[in-house]
Amino acid sequence: MRIAIAQTAAEMTSARERVDWLASVLPDLRDRGVQLVLLPELFLCGYFIGAEIVTRAEETDGPFAQEIATLAQSHGVAIHYGYSERAGGTYYNAAQCFGPDGQRLGGHRKLIFPPGFEADHFTPGAGCEVFDYCGLKVGMLICYDTEFPETAREVALMGAQLVLVPTALAAKWQWVADMMIPTRAFENAMFLAYANHAGHENGFDYLGGSFLAAPDGEIIAKAGAGPEILVADIDTALLQKAQRQLPYLTDRLRITL
Repeated sequence: MRIAIAQTAAEMTSARERVDWLASVLPDLRDRGVQLVLLPELFLCGYFIGAEIVTRAEETDGPFAQEIATLAQSHGVAIHYGYSERAGGTYYNAAQCFGPDGQRLGGHRKLIFPPGFEADHFTPGAGCEVFDYCGLKVGMLICYDTEFPETAREVALMGAQLVLVPTALAAKWQWVADMMIPTRAFENAMFLAYANHAGHENGFDYLGGSFLAAPDGEIIAKAGAGPEILVADIDTALLQKAQRQLPYLTDRLRITL
């Protein structure tokens, strides 16, 4: 699979601007053979926007979701993006993926919130999903979810070979992106794609630093601080090699504590 990890400009001010930007870059990504595009946490509405995080929410099949599904179909790519989900009177920090046929492949609601504003507006999700795409099992987590070894291990045990992680990581947490999250790929012998925002949003400074980590923990591609789109290939041979060298998922069963 060829994946594009979009580190988008946080200064975009509306869902309309963000979806128009996405539409503008998809033709080139399609021509480069990209099969899946990963976008950041709350890409559709913006992250650090206060109470607007609720007013900008939409349902899983809302108007912009339908536009993104149409874009996925018209360009023959899968699109995974973060958004504020409204489900009745409840709101979730969510992400979902539409496939190249325009159908929803899967979705995830953020399981746990870091200290800050998110818990004032969102309800935690429960459970994880894995979906099939391009011959791979694809898992989903969001930002802080991935900072817990248990969540990455959960999707790995569900068979995930690639985990998509939209994030909104602040500039002060560089160690998380450089060291902690790549370790999740290494300790579970899976690929992990991490898509952050770039720049500034209402006084919030983003790290950037999006990346694709291989099952051996090596970084295949990594962004700087500014807006950027990484394009990289998922080589499934690396999955088997990593699992043979360090079979953590099976050897853990032989541990007596």
